[in-house]
Amino acid sequence: MEDVYKKLAVHLDNTPGGYPETESGVELRILKRLFTPEEAEVTLSLVMMPEPIEAVAQKIGKAPEEILSMLIDMGQKGLIIHVNRDGQDSFMLAQFVVGIWEYQVNRLTPELIRDFNEYVPELMKTLKKTKTQQLRVVPVTKSVTTQLNIMDHERLEELIKTQSKILVAPCICRREHTMVDKGCGKIEDACLIFGSGAFIYESRGIGRTISQEEAIEIVKKGVEQGLVPQPSNSVKPINICLCCGCCCQVLTNIKRTEAPAKIVNSNYQAAVDEDQCTGCQACEEICPMDAIEMNEAKIVATVNTDRCIGCGLCVTVCEFDAMALKDKEETERWEPPQTIVNTYMNIAKEKGLF
Repeated sequence: MEDVYKKLAVHLDNTPGGYPETESGVELRILKRLFTPEEAEVTLSLVMMPEPIEAVAQKIGKAPEEILSMLIDMGQKGLIIHVNRDGQDSFMLAQFVVGIWEYQVNRLTPELIRDFNEYVPELMKTLKKTKTQQLRVVPVTKSVTTQLNIMDHERLEELIKTQSKILVAPCICRREHTMVDKGCGKIEDACLIFGSGAFIYESRGIGRTISQEEAIEIVKKGVEQGLVPQPSNSVKPINICLCCGCCCQVLTNIKRTEAPAKIVNSNYQAAVDEDQCTGCQACEEICPMDAIEMNEAKIVATVNTDRCIGCGLCVTVCEFDAMALKDKEETERWEPPQTIVNTYMNIAKEKGLF
């Protein structure tokens, strides 16, 4: 039985998101909490492309009717991805993050949370291995000026207005912290899911469908609370996460590095007009990366460009027009892949998976 979980861990590690081995074996404990041995065995036959039930059954060596109900149940539990289109069932492998873990938002237990938080620092080391990340950072609307070289796929409201199907789901990071009495109190329903992803969430009873207008209001409220907008890293995003620097597993682990700006895919950084700065420290307090410090000699804010990820939150709280976003140098600018499939392909190549 142990062997099937080790095989599944390797199978998941060969996805773009990765699933690295640890000395403690915590990654195996997590899989045992989520998958039965039979479910783990079936998952080994899946790939990150949808396949009809007949193809999956042939690989397993069983009749489709023998495994169909189990695969549908696994889809409901967020262990794999199940799509039913025009009465035809297809199934595909889900990576652990972003994927299986986020689908567990309604199935969290204290034990699962404990194991995940032990594992996540090791999991986040995979961020440093590739130039392409699963998420990118776009500036908050209030920080965007006509001076910025900004594309539509970097404008939050434009990203939302292009979507015909939008669902808002609970943020699993803030939910799990709240469950262990470490919550920050910021809005929990703050993950916007688009298109086919929204239908998948809806079929699992996660979140609720909302209008473009409500989605924009959620983003505005999130920004007021100091949340960082992180769409999926593609021109056509499948989601937008509104992340805090205290609970978000991605941001908190990036924050622990010496140079978050070298990891995050973003095109902007903050700059200070010393003549306008009064040293009020509002920008320093809201910065999620501790990128802003006070120059005590001049009593003005200074930006550590190795730490600034270009979210623009500092601009929203500056009452003296001293903070602004500027374009990164042309050699440092990031052009996201067209679709999330292209993103995953790029990550896989950079990891040497093919």
